[in-house]
Amino acid sequence: MSKLLHLSASPRGPKSESLAIATTFLDTVREVNPGLEVEHYDLWDGTLPAFGPDGVAGKMAVFAGEEPQGASADAWAAAISTFRRFDAADSYLFSVPMWNGGVPYILKQFIDVISQPGLVFGFDPERGYSGLLRGKRAAVIYTSAVYGPDRGPAFGSDFQQPYLEDWLRWAGVGEISAIHFRPNLATADAETGRREAHATARDEAKRFTA
Repeated sequence: MSKLLHLSASPRGPKSESLAIATTFLDTVREVNPGLEVEHYDLWDGTLPAFGPDGVAGKMAVFAGEEPQGASADAWAAAISTFRRFDAADSYLFSVPMWNGGVPYILKQFIDVISQPGLVFGFDPERGYSGLLRGKRAAVIYTSAVYGPDRGPAFGSDFQQPYLEDWLRWAGVGEISAIHFRPNLATADAETGRREAHATARDEAKRFTA
């Protein structure tokens, strides 16, 4: 493992629980493997391209054996550049707060930008999809303020972890570890769960670099 890419889906900066746990994870990784290159990709930094009409037009032109032109060419090139930044890493850390039961829309946008045939996946008419991100591993930090697996349906459902991990496996990432911090903020004390989450982050980081 020579390069780890941390993809942050939280816009809360120093107030973010998922980013705080990610810092614990990364500090431990650096202690265990001082030579590891770590890159931080803040998905909210304004560099993530859109993938709308121009991007789709560029993609369809390429599929037709044509060269994208104008704005379509620019949008398609931006999607390819984003994928290359992602693919250049050997391993990934995702910090993912729960939004409305799922992932923040900026992470979904990232996934939609890079999930292109011949890059993230291949397709065979008889066998279906095959992931192309082989030999990579991922750790994911999941946080939620209301949902918890031990709470009833009135506290929400989890479309966060199943969605992201299904995408990772579909893309070919076979080794995934998860770290959770899911306090019920209606209660007074979240500190015990916070300590446990940071302890789990340290343990997972040690295993991640083994």
